[in-house]
Amino acid sequence: MRSKLIEAATNARKNAYAIYSNFHVGAAVETSSGKIFQGCNVENASYGLTICAERTALVSAIAAGENTFTHLVVATENGVSPCGACRQVIWELCGDIPITLVDETGACQETSASKLLPHAFGQQDLDS
Repeated sequence: MRSKLIEAATNARKNAYAIYSNFHVGAAVETSSGKIFQGCNVENASYGLTICAERTALVSAIAAGENTFTHLVVATENGVSPCGACRQVIWELCGDIPITLVDETGACQETSASKLLPHAFGQQDLDS
């Protein structure tokens, strides 16, 4: 399944609307039901309205009624990790899931939400 996720994220990257940064990002998330949801970054002249690929994929899955996630893949030109905002959203929606970072050559780096966001803050902290 990981190869399907990598392919989905790489293909989603081609759809990125990155006219300001020219930094195309694709993401794919797998749900516990086995469905794959893709996302790409969509930029806006009002920079704060830009949405990252990771959040696009997760929001699409949530909108489709999915809320349990098993793996996330992020595809960029150079295999960089998600931004801070995405790290927080990943933690909130997915918990400590495995994350694969893939670059344009197909090289992969395996990590996890807890490695990308140590000492994470979440809903469980609000309940105490």
